[in-house]
Amino acid sequence: SLTEMRELVKTAGLEILAEMTQRLHEVNPKTYIGSGKLKEAEDLLKEHDCCTVVFDAELTPGQQKHLENRLNKKLLQNDFLVQEREIKVIDRSALILDIFAMHAKTREGKLQVDLALHEYRKPRLTKMWTHLERQSGAGGVGLRGPGESQLEIDKRLIRDRIIALKQKIDNVQKHRSMHRRGRQRLGLPILALVGYTNAGKSTVLNYLTRAGVMAESMLFATLDPTTRKVKLPGYETHPEVLLTDTVGFIQKLPTHLIAAFRATLEEVREADVLVHVIDVSNPAWEKQESAVQSVLADIGAADKPIVRVLNKVDLLEPLVAERLRYETTLMEHTVAVSALHGEGLQDFVAVVEDALADLLVPFEALLPYSKGEELNAIHEQGNVEVVDYRENGTYVRALVPTAIAERLSKFSLSPSLPDSGKRGASSDDSTDWVALG
Repeated sequence: SLTEMRELVKTAGLEILAEMTQRLHEVNPKTYIGSGKLKEAEDLLKEHDCCTVVFDAELTPGQQKHLENRLNKKLLQNDFLVQEREIKVIDRSALILDIFAMHAKTREGKLQVDLALHEYRKPRLTKMWTHLERQSGAGGVGLRGPGESQLEIDKRLIRDRIIALKQKIDNVQKHRSMHRRGRQRLGLPILALVGYTNAGKSTVLNYLTRAGVMAESMLFATLDPTTRKVKLPGYETHPEVLLTDTVGFIQKLPTHLIAAFRATLEEVREADVLVHVIDVSNPAWEKQESAVQSVLADIGAADKPIVRVLNKVDLLEPLVAERLRYETTLMEHTVAVSALHGEGLQDFVAVVEDALADLLVPFEALLPYSKGEELNAIHEQGNVEVVDYRENGTYVRALVPTAIAERLSKFSLSPSLPDSGKRGASSDDSTDWVALG
């Protein structure tokens, strides 16, 4: 956890000058850490001339306020008139929000980060404007009341801003829903890349699609989802698929951040198959995998078919990498790759094909010759077994997506439409792979 915290601090552009840890049976409700550790922190701040204290925990507004008051005691006693820097106390949530604010590039991303920041700041407002403590009420002599305090004005402004941001994000969500409906009409299967932050999702997308998405070795390099149509090499069941890169997950992801990014996370819920990219070069990769499972469950996407991509095998010792490759051959829907060098991506295509084959349903129909575009769609999106050009139309037997089977049901020769459930997937198998997020 501390290693990850160091990476977060580095990504936020801060320099670590000192660290301290404390084991507590229960946290101090006032200052989170004990009084002795707080005194030790004050001494470290003076020794290293620091201006920021970062906690690897989520502080309550009261704890944050008491800590800042204690660390800025001299400034408070002199009404901020002495020539000393104010010491800021930030928690894990604030640090993640700051990184998100740095990396948000699109209008949608900026709106979502802005909403999360306002939700975070709302309970943390403090009285900073002593010269504007109260505005006198209008109305002349005898009618002047105490008016509205600056703190109350700030709260009202933030509340109004949150309402406006939610309305704008709702419009973004409608826009995204319209795009999703358009993609659904294409009938192409949708793969969503999910995983822990910095696991290599954007590198996988770039290698397969040449999308040019920012793929840096830093946390939360990608905030905005990118969808590309890609023709996977050697892919037979679905010649073309839609591949979407999504925001990375992290342990203890702030709940208000999940709420703010609901429009983006819709892309995960709407996908046909989730491609879970895992950085196996990280010693804590199993814990990271569990964190992703937890977030997927929170957003209602835990029941999706999963393809596990064990990425960055090139960074492992040769013997360890070889053993991992062998173990993946014994696991269902799992493959070991190096997305940076393209190693193992042919196996990845085969595993994806197996997962998507479970989404196809058997279809047998006699199509009129006027429906040539529908026959073309079956060839593009399904797996054709038999085509026979007869006197009264084209006979076709194939495995096709449910959407095509339903659209062409009036031409079907089957006694009833196939069940929309997934072929060949037992409930036990589904349960096992839900846990793999």
